[in-house]
Amino acid sequence: MSDDDFKESIRKAALEFKNIGNNEIVKVVSHLDSDGLCAASIIIKLLHYLDMKYSVSIIPQLNKKIIKEISNENYNVFLFCDLGSGVLNEISNLFNERKVFILDHHKPEEDLLSKDIVQVNPHLHGISSSREISGAGVAYLFSREVDDRIKKMSPIAIVGAIGDVQEDNGFSKLNNEILEDAITEKKIRVEKGIRFFGYQSKPLHKVLEYCSELDIPGVSDNENGAMKFLEGLKIYRNGEFRRLNDLNDNEMDVLVEGILSKIGNGIKEEEIMWNNYVLLDEEKDNMREAREFSTLLNACGRINKASIGIGACLGDKKMKKKALGCLSEYRGEIMKAMEWFNANRKTGNVIEKDNYMIINAKDKVLGTIIGTMASMISKSNSIKEGMYIMSMAHLIDGNTKISIRIKGNREDVDLRGIVKEIIGKIKIGEYGGHKYAAGALVPSEKENEFLDAAREVIENRSLEEGVY
Repeated sequence: MSDDDFKESIRKAALEFKNIGNNEIVKVVSHLDSDGLCAASIIIKLLHYLDMKYSVSIIPQLNKKIIKEISNENYNVFLFCDLGSGVLNEISNLFNERKVFILDHHKPEEDLLSKDIVQVNPHLHGISSSREISGAGVAYLFSREVDDRIKKMSPIAIVGAIGDVQEDNGFSKLNNEILEDAITEKKIRVEKGIRFFGYQSKPLHKVLEYCSELDIPGVSDNENGAMKFLEGLKIYRNGEFRRLNDLNDNEMDVLVEGILSKIGNGIKEEEIMWNNYVLLDEEKDNMREAREFSTLLNACGRINKASIGIGACLGDKKMKKKALGCLSEYRGEIMKAMEWFNANRKTGNVIEKDNYMIINAKDKVLGTIIGTMASMISKSNSIKEGMYIMSMAHLIDGNTKISIRIKGNREDVDLRGIVKEIIGKIKIGEYGGHKYAAGALVPSEKENEFLDAAREVIENRSLEEGVY
């Protein structure tokens, strides 16, 4: 099992894809998050290069009902990206004698051998999908093998990897190979910078106020404190809304020293720095840095406007402008979700114990954003390391959507394994995701059973991990 075996599986899959006639319409199915939209965009660009027709569906999850609906569509070739491996049996049963390509990085339920299903998945070759390659990365490597003109889309694969939290001050081998393509193609520049999200588009005092990566006493979550901090450093003057990019080298040094002094505790400069990935072809501030672009794409998917996100990935200027509107709408929904959480934290809707928190928003928060809400809460400075955050919300189809995250990157924790165990206890529902972000779907009338099982499983896991 190795990278070479994985690359060989890509070569074989690409060869099979090349044998498809141009008269076929390819049905592309992908996930609605940033990684899924990036994967779909890469495949669409490939099909443009090959002059092949296609139809696209972007979905929140691939459950039995959706698989059944897709299988009833009149196509001979289906391509699933960033999903599919977890439901191989269902796909095999319903897509008889039709060609299916699955380009995924989530853990397969089993290694299904079928002449009609071509699966490319790093898990089958002993490669971790949590850090080494995303769904967009798998789609990119596959597409590059089919037609190397796709190298122009390498920065979109990097945006997908960042969206799936695979960047840690650099990338692992396979993602790094894609990054090298992007650098060679002069599509990305890597810059060292302070751990600030939104530095391309927000005024510096707002970047400091909302910074979740650094806890700066008297500055974080404090707009007035952030302004006074910058005034003290002679970087901010009343009425002057400067951005990080506006600072000269001397001012940048002063800012770094000021942050180190505020945080204290012997923290070193390298501990507050990370890599920024600047997308050189982008003009819009919210799309110039890969983390911001990823957030914008996630916004499009979560408010059911995935086509706008795909258009932005493909370089459509009108769609890019619309995507900024989606970001504003998404931020409004996130704000409402967080306001609901803060207002209900001491009620029965939020179960908060020493080592876990379960948030049952029911119909008060959009089901498509509870994962984002859980992620934001898990990054809060008020949440201790190792704490599990599980969020739940109702969908209009009678199901409850569940997402689970954990504070910090615990190598000894597998969130997908946790939701698998919970679903196994109640014997109904579906689950998916990966080590650092996972979720489930259960009938709403069974959510109390799910809650009971979730508390039991998480408490047992915490005892095993020595959290207590």
